[in-house]
Amino acid sequence: MAKESTSVRVKVGDRQLKLTNVEKVLYPETGFTKGEVIDYYTRIAPVLLPHLAARPLTVKRYPNGVEGHHFFEKNAPSHTPDWVRTVTLPVPGSTMDRETIDFVVVQDLPTLVWLANLAALELHTPQWAIGPRGGAHGADLLVFDLDPGPPATIEQCCEVAVLLREALAVGGLTAYPKTSGSKGMQLSIPIEEAPGGATSSYAKRVADRLAAEHPRLIVSAMAKKLRPGKVFIDWSKNNAAKTTVSVYSLRARATPTASAPLTWEEVERGGRPSFTAPDVLDRVDDLGDLHAATLTDRAPLPS
Repeated sequence: MAKESTSVRVKVGDRQLKLTNVEKVLYPETGFTKGEVIDYYTRIAPVLLPHLAARPLTVKRYPNGVEGHHFFEKNAPSHTPDWVRTVTLPVPGSTMDRETIDFVVVQDLPTLVWLANLAALELHTPQWAIGPRGGAHGADLLVFDLDPGPPATIEQCCEVAVLLREALAVGGLTAYPKTSGSKGMQLSIPIEEAPGGATSSYAKRVADRLAAEHPRLIVSAMAKKLRPGKVFIDWSKNNAAKTTVSVYSLRARATPTASAPLTWEEVERGGRPSFTAPDVLDRVDDLGDLHAATLTDRAPLPS
């Protein structure tokens, strides 16, 4: 792909796509271009697509790069090709007073490349999936977002992740760690389909219990004034209206980091705060999809 070209037509699967401004730098600190963003999403697609395939998508778009104006986009743009799958879902309590939203559902490589060409750097999904006919299912993932309050770092997040792993294992649940691509990390836990309210309540109970047992390390309350020097276990991502950055998604940081699966051995050693897109591609070549089991190995949510 010639970086000096302002646009190029490519065939992706059975679709013809026009890629524009592929030479445009989206990450100024490293010179990482839109063409390289498209290349990353194309190469990571075999492991990323299964995690997106049945989930309504919210994107963060950065048309002028990570230092420019950006916006969240839930509703499919008016110029969405007719071959892109969309699903219309109710959105009670929408901040824009909409009763429904037409969400994009990424189920193939052409859709992923089309989004990358729109500078949709970040891909966010809920903890529930949709059925073949578009109806929303119950939650099939439980998520904990670990956010370190300075001077706490990824090392303290790793300590908390291990404590969470042990607490969840008592209930028969298996946790899979990943970096957030930002400063913290997340745990994804596959579960049998459950009402969103049940997952949120369970996650809060676990977080509150660990905060009570380790008050110098963990906080589960939302108040930001309580977080300095501790790790905030954000259990609220299990609310049906909320989303979490997808595994393998790029992040809009100074460098092109991505949300990367970790091994528990890495977590026990104190982890690493972030991996860039090339790092993540190399890790997948070496380790495969460390989150593959989150698609299949589901256990019932403890009562």
